[in-house]
Amino acid sequence: MLKEHLLTEVKNNVLIVTLNRPESLNAFSPDMISNLTKTITDVKHKPHIRAVVIKGAGRSFTAGGDVKSMGQASAGQLYDHVGKMNDCILAMDSSEVPIIAAVHGFAAGAGFNLALACDLIVASDDSQFAMSFSQVGLISDGGGSYFLPKLVGPHLAKQLFFSAEPISAERLYQLGVINYLFPLNQLEEETLKLADNLANGPTKAFGMMKKLVSHSFTATLDEMLEQERITQTLMASTEDHLEGVAAFKEKRKPEFTGN
Repeated sequence: MLKEHLLTEVKNNVLIVTLNRPESLNAFSPDMISNLTKTITDVKHKPHIRAVVIKGAGRSFTAGGDVKSMGQASAGQLYDHVGKMNDCILAMDSSEVPIIAAVHGFAAGAGFNLALACDLIVASDDSQFAMSFSQVGLISDGGGSYFLPKLVGPHLAKQLFFSAEPISAERLYQLGVINYLFPLNQLEEETLKLADNLANGPTKAFGMMKKLVSHSFTATLDEMLEQERITQTLMASTEDHLEGVAAFKEKRKPEFTGN
């Protein structure tokens, strides 16, 4: 029986997804990508899941594309493969629950971009990231051309794309790309603590925040103000809003249900 390339586990209201090809630094396989897309998409049918963590088995988060299989696919097969990766990134973007990347070791190429597609990145302080595409004569796929320039600016983005040189987690933390940095032996514990906090938060509000942030890159100020007005009107009728107000008045911690 073939080993599963993607493992899932639920702890409380957190779905933990593990990329599971440690012998190849969790390089993407077609099964891994399609199963990850399905796993993320299916969350909308599982209201008890209120946060997702994506991590890698073994020594690294993921090396991204499998270099050993490159050069063997036809143009049509490559086009389809990148399309499946695109489906995964879009599923993550449209998911209404927070998605956290827990990165250790290396996040390279499309693996770096998978982390960028998550809502938050938690990393071990000795991890490294690389836009390694130019080493094999390729451009960035998996959304890197969209995410990275917006986070670090066009000049640094082009430097990382052109050079394929690794960049440390510490520097990315200073640039605001990584949200939290921990020693490796604390990474799992601290990531789950963050995920638990999010899973106990106002899930509908988080989902709307994701949509508004994504929309802000292409919208005008007038459009964003109107979107906020419409969205806030909808949020005011949620159970979580009423619970938040009640908890504030009663000077207690709110008990959000995600409704």
